[in-house]
Amino acid sequence: MRIVNFSRGDTPQLGLEVGETIVDLGVAAPQLPRELVELLALGENGLDVARAAGEAARGNAIVRREDVLLHAPTTRAGKMFCLGLNYVEHADESEVARPDFPVIFLRTATSLVGPDAAIIRPNCSDSLDFEGELVAIVGKRARHVSPENALDVIAGYSVFNDASIRDYQFKSSQWTLGKNFDGTGAFGPVFVTADELPPGAAGLKIETRLNGTTVQSANTSDMIVSVVEAVVLLSKVTTLEPGDLLIMGTPGGVGLARKPQLWMKPGDICEVEIERIGCLSNPIQQEAGVEAIAGA
Repeated sequence: MRIVNFSRGDTPQLGLEVGETIVDLGVAAPQLPRELVELLALGENGLDVARAAGEAARGNAIVRREDVLLHAPTTRAGKMFCLGLNYVEHADESEVARPDFPVIFLRTATSLVGPDAAIIRPNCSDSLDFEGELVAIVGKRARHVSPENALDVIAGYSVFNDASIRDYQFKSSQWTLGKNFDGTGAFGPVFVTADELPPGAAGLKIETRLNGTTVQSANTSDMIVSVVEAVVLLSKVTTLEPGDLLIMGTPGGVGLARKPQLWMKPGDICEVEIERIGCLSNPIQQEAGVEAIAGA
């Protein structure tokens, strides 16, 4: 099942992507929540109701994809864990030593943008880099998960562009600032349930294109830390909850490691595509130069 967060008016709504159409679950199953995190919190019963509604949908419950605006699958994730240096080629090309333990950092909600929305290059830096990544989305509350049960925790998968402000990323040993500028984490366009994909979303081609030119190309089987291992590790530390995101790291080919370095600039289009999941496309836009203070 392929779930999208969309709007054809003022209110975002969940829908099922079926070819070039979307089944509006607000019409087909009005008893369901309007947000992915809340739907996942219902467990398998909620997904079963959505699936049945999609199969039975008729009439005004079906809309053309071209007539709606897609958003990030969720903006309500409680925790967004990102894995750094999680592909061998990217670890080798980076200017830091390959870690003995997984590199993990967090993203904030204000850093997210949806499909087709602009990734923002901030006024304070021009070193805006691309990072195409797989996202695993938690579907069950879990702690101290065994490897045998780890994939039962994951409800499905999506696509992410972990766009990074490289000079700010390396101003300290902590990467938080460079990974959390507003409007730099592109996410979507679709949430694909785990039963539609290979276990752990392994064996899928992942590719990033900048203005149509392929700049990253790899396979999700090349990850150093698998989805299983990420779930086991993180659940030792914290309670995983429905809607939490595990953003699984990027392959080699990033702009930072190129000679000359290749940064995204206003007017560019960056696409991240993962086989059997979808293509996330975003234009690059310069940050507005107006000071913005809430309440001013």
